[in-house]
Amino acid sequence: MAVPKGKVSKARRDSRKANWKASAPTLVECPHCKNMIRPHTVCSECGYYDNKEVIAVKSKDKESK
Repeated sequence: MAVPKGKVSKARRDSRKANWKASAPTLVECPHCKNMIRPHTVCSECGYYDNKEVIAVKSKDKESK
């Protein structure tokens, strides 16, 4: 039968939870349009990845004309 080794104090218990925090996502500058994007992803603004156009993105200038 499993038996607890002893009471864990509130300070010891809470200190384990103290390092659980969210961090800001890493952002890099798109080399084509200079927009901030996550690394190793296609830019949503210009559609470029690794200096090659991967997705044809409609620009806002062309839509309004």
